Amino acid sequence: MPEIVPLPVVPDHPELSELRSRALACQACSIAERRTHVVFGEGNPFAPLVLVGEGPGETEDHTGRPFVGRAGKLLDRALGDCGLSRNDVYICNTVKCRACDWEGTKATNRAPTELEALNCRQWLIPQLGLIRPLVILCVGAPSAKNLIKKNFQITKERGKYFPGELAKVMMATLHPAYILRQANISGDGGYSLLVADIDRAWQTALKLRDRAAEQATLQGELEL
Repeated sequence: MPEIVPLPVVPDHPELSELRSRALACQACSIAERRTHVVFGEGNPFAPLVLVGEGPGETEDHTGRPFVGRAGKLLDRALGDCGLSRNDVYICNTVKCRACDWEGTKATNRAPTELEALNCRQWLIPQLGLIRPLVILCVGAPSAKNLIKKNFQITKERGKYFPGELAKVMMATLHPAYILRQANISGDGGYSLLVADIDRAWQTALKLRDRAAEQATLQGELEL
């Protein structure tokens, strides 16, 4: 198992904590029967940027934390290259339990079914509603198809702005697991694109936050 990044040190969000407590008891899908942990999410609950992946894998199921396997280690490196850490952003998945097929005691990861993704929206949508991010960065095509549009094309549309109901700006980037596979074939596998997309999403979130603060200040002055 790869070395696990320390837990982020972030402010408390009582409403989000209460939602997490309820999600931990969820039995809506059959994948809940053999999970080790619900992987709800972690990071700064007041962050202007939320990264949303598809679902937890073996290491995430074992620890109850998102993106802590080999792909997660690459994601942390990319955040660091942007001057960020898990203290600055919030990280979660569209599905909170590990989707896998079992043969005896051996589990093989698989993509979540449409029903599993739909069932998990009872947690994902309120989760994002409580955090109220200005930008959501979908990590990988499945997340983008879930949250941006069903026919999303990750290699053609990553890094672009899309309107959304859950954030002012929706974006998508390559999944670190895909980059790890591609890196064995040629170049950096798309790592530089991941870094560029995270940086653009973060800078966009900061600009939107500053603009909102300026508008609130102006509104306050007009009301004096």
